[in-house]
Amino acid sequence: MGYGDIMSVETTGASAQTAQQDKLGYSGQRASQTMAKTDAGRMEKYKSKINYAGAKYGIEPALIAAIISRESRAGNVLHNGWGDYDEKRGAYNAWGLMQVDVNPNGGGRTALGAWDSEEHLCQGTDILVFFINRIRNKFPGWSPEQQLKGGIAAYNMGDRNVHSYENVDSHTTGKDYSNDVVARAQWYKINGF
Repeated sequence: MGYGDIMSVETTGASAQTAQQDKLGYSGQRASQTMAKTDAGRMEKYKSKINYAGAKYGIEPALIAAIISRESRAGNVLHNGWGDYDEKRGAYNAWGLMQVDVNPNGGGRTALGAWDSEEHLCQGTDILVFFINRIRNKFPGWSPEQQLKGGIAAYNMGDRNVHSYENVDSHTTGKDYSNDVVARAQWYKINGF
């Protein structure tokens, strides 16, 4: 694919904070792989839609699956398609499997399609490509794999918060977003996505 080789992206995997979601007594790549495997059965029902979005946007389907795993646990933690409840606003911040940010103070996007639809997955993948391209322009000296990882981090927190490759996750949820997603994507790639 045109955005770097997901299998060649360096990753430390999930932080202890992220691994705690599944009450794992370990962190790192092993924890990311365990969480990806936990979501694999639920992910199967979306495989054709994931493959469609991946082919349309030139993104590895395994990466889309990994974002779905990280964001919504393949839909398992959503409430009628909504996630990331904001107590202060009394509203949900994100929509769908890929958790597109609809908060007017955040991404401010309009949710497209049903939460588990091809249309939604195309919207989420288009946003990912947008951020990869923003990171490419911001850091033209980075390798394609570094730009891909930076784009994954930006999907979570915006490109303005990516300042260096060494600290790419310093502002992401759990301070591990791109590292965890990359490790999950590598697991999905090896296991048929």
